[in-house]
Amino acid sequence: MKQAIINAVVHTGEEIIENGVVVVENGTIISVQKEIPNDIKTIDLKGNHLSAGFIDIQINGGEKYYFSQTPNEETIQDIYDASMKYGTTHVLPCLISSSRETILEGIEAVRNYIKKHNNGVFGMHLEGPFLNPQRRGAHSIDQVRKPTDEELEEIISKGKDVIKVITIAPECFTEKQLNMLIESGITISIGHSTITHKEAQPYFAKGINLVTHLFNAMTQFGHREPGLVGAVFENEEVFAPIILDGVHCDYAAAKIAYKLKQDKFFLISDATFLGRKVANFKWDNFDAHLVDGFYRNEDGNLAGASISMTEAVQNAYNHLHVSSDEAIKMATTRVAAAIGMKEKVGKIKSGFPASFVQFDSDLAVIKTLNLVE
Repeated sequence: MKQAIINAVVHTGEEIIENGVVVVENGTIISVQKEIPNDIKTIDLKGNHLSAGFIDIQINGGEKYYFSQTPNEETIQDIYDASMKYGTTHVLPCLISSSRETILEGIEAVRNYIKKHNNGVFGMHLEGPFLNPQRRGAHSIDQVRKPTDEELEEIISKGKDVIKVITIAPECFTEKQLNMLIESGITISIGHSTITHKEAQPYFAKGINLVTHLFNAMTQFGHREPGLVGAVFENEEVFAPIILDGVHCDYAAAKIAYKLKQDKFFLISDATFLGRKVANFKWDNFDAHLVDGFYRNEDGNLAGASISMTEAVQNAYNHLHVSSDEAIKMATTRVAAAIGMKEKVGKIKSGFPASFVQFDSDLAVIKTLNLVE
């Protein structure tokens, strides 16, 4: 069925079109124009703003379930449904450091879910288990480990069409193992790592151009040792995602990072759960308790985030003092570019999926419009 979204301020990802019209047919954007077509169904936005739906490449749970605890299709649906409430139409459910069996179970669940559903779940993010235990954060010490050739080969073989991003500490890999992972085509993100500024350079030179939650679980910037943070700042091609909640990263630090990274700066939620409806959670050696709006473990350390992508976008607008269009790009086009999907999602453009978010001039989300399903 053909329909048109009319009377909108359209943020295409490339330009802003006042009184724009977006024509959609069979879940795909046909055109972006100024004229209202005749004799087709219209959706009148009455002057509100429209952008592509937000993309969250690191989300751990929905409103009820946590993917690493219950890596099944019900949890994936919960993550997707909860994300849709907050303007996010495309997600990578994130599985943190887990047993071999749990990882394979998660891969199979995502694969089966995608076969059954034509929506914005387009793969998964495997965060660990091949991390440096010294920077493991909230990951269980019992699950963090070095890769063996056999386990790595199995994960790549069974997951390369499902795992879109994998977070690793590259210092835990042999040269052979790292090359194996690079050749798989999975987007590699460096995180939970102790590598220094100097040690990071060869990995970036190999083509790795993404890190996991900048500033968190990595070596910090110093004037004598610039750390992994400094290496990210120095290397223009490296993308820098931020958990922009004011606690995982102070807004002043985020502002500096944005000034240095510009179009390589983007947003993630890293939400343990969305909606702050789960107050207490325990799984294996991982625990999270909602304290003053943030998830912390029993030791008082941060245990994932509680913000949505909508909140992250609003925080960028309000605290980094960027334009609304720039804040939107941090949750759409920049994310897509970081994972090699800039010509598939994240824009309002002919041939792209008809998944949108409607919001007012202050970036308050009014409605998520998914015309794909």
